[in-house]
Amino acid sequence: MAKSCKGLAMELVKCLSESDCVKVENRPYRECAKEQSPKISSECVGLRETYFNCKRGQVDMRARIRGNKGY
Repeated sequence: MAKSCKGLAMELVKCLSESDCVKVENRPYRECAKEQSPKISSECVGLRETYFNCKRGQVDMRARIRGNKGY
């Protein structure tokens, strides 16, 4: 994983680990990350979108030359 997205990934995992989806339902992080807002907080949804955009920026050749945006 690239260093530019690693911090976002750690924040997303921390946020998901505190959600009811992981705590109460004992579901994997990957399943909970795909859930919509009622199961996870809006903060986690925002982190998820930011993380996915960061990963997408690594694949886009134009963004790779310019570097990822500072989110």
